[in-house]
Amino acid sequence: MTDQPPAPGAPARRIIHVDMDAFYASVEQRDDPALRGRPVAVGGSRERGVVAAASYEARTFGVRSAMPSVTARRLCPDLVFVRPRFEVYRDVSRQIRAIFARYTALIEPLSLDEAYLDVTEDIAGMGSATATALAIRAAIKEETGLTASAGISYNKFIAKIASDQNKPDGQCVITPARGPDFVAALPVKRFHGVGPKTAEKMTRLGIASGADLRARSRDWLLANFGSWGSYLHDAARGLDDRPVRPDRIRKSVGAENTFFTDLRGPTELLEALDGIVETVWPRIEASRSRGRTVTLKVKYDDFRQITRARSFAEPIASRAQFAEAGKMLMLALCPVERPVRLLGLTLSALDQPGDPVAAQLGLGL
Repeated sequence: MTDQPPAPGAPARRIIHVDMDAFYASVEQRDDPALRGRPVAVGGSRERGVVAAASYEARTFGVRSAMPSVTARRLCPDLVFVRPRFEVYRDVSRQIRAIFARYTALIEPLSLDEAYLDVTEDIAGMGSATATALAIRAAIKEETGLTASAGISYNKFIAKIASDQNKPDGQCVITPARGPDFVAALPVKRFHGVGPKTAEKMTRLGIASGADLRARSRDWLLANFGSWGSYLHDAARGLDDRPVRPDRIRKSVGAENTFFTDLRGPTELLEALDGIVETVWPRIEASRSRGRTVTLKVKYDDFRQITRARSFAEPIASRAQFAEAGKMLMLALCPVERPVRLLGLTLSALDQPGDPVAAQLGLGL
């Protein structure tokens, strides 16, 4: 991205969003030559469980993360299931983080395989954010044997979308002059947080693109989408003033998944929840924090949302404990009263690194 002035109202920042390509599966293919070129699913098994990550070869068959293993196997009979090795993924993530640090101190990790970088200050003397992203991706490939994609723009919202434009092993630059038109041309399903059911609702309301969203007033969006309407209003105009925050103190770590098909049975709900655990636990470990409250979020097919939480006297110390807590919360709601379109699981009441662990009574909330 060149040193042109930002668009009116846009912050004068140069943001890179780096996203590793099929990270878990790519690590497995790198370390086991027999897996290269084959459709690989990390997590689950041929009989049960949930896919945590899929290689690009598997994605061509429609296999995706959070998909039940039985569905993935039906789509791709030759799919190879591999057990996750999170310690290896964490080690590689640390390598990648060290590469980022050569170019900026402003690094905001989102998970083991993606991060925002603010390279407004060109400490490496690369000349532009575009050149910086190219150098980072080249270093990652040389030092880890893996590929990364990057989005370069003037804010976090657009940089994150841009990183997906030329995957795998590519990058995309969206300048301030291009930003509003780029967002206007996006299908609404590309906006962060817009799942299949929300996209369906938008279609019913005559909204198919960023341009359609931009044509709606803030009040109209608030009336139809609640407080989220403000985000949609600004995003549709290419606006996002959030800074890259490397020292952000996390209050919680979690993830959620909106399903293409609503779920109802306890078995499929628990399998879907296990897939969310596979997403969240590496984030918890990457944050180097431990928490004592596990919260389950459930959204039914009528868009009604409930949460259930449980707090513990000691921090959750393992993936198994986290998964068991989520399972208890889920089973307490079974049989569910309506089909479920979204599940989320969050760990909160975090102890930051170095903080003393404050004992408290375990409470069922």
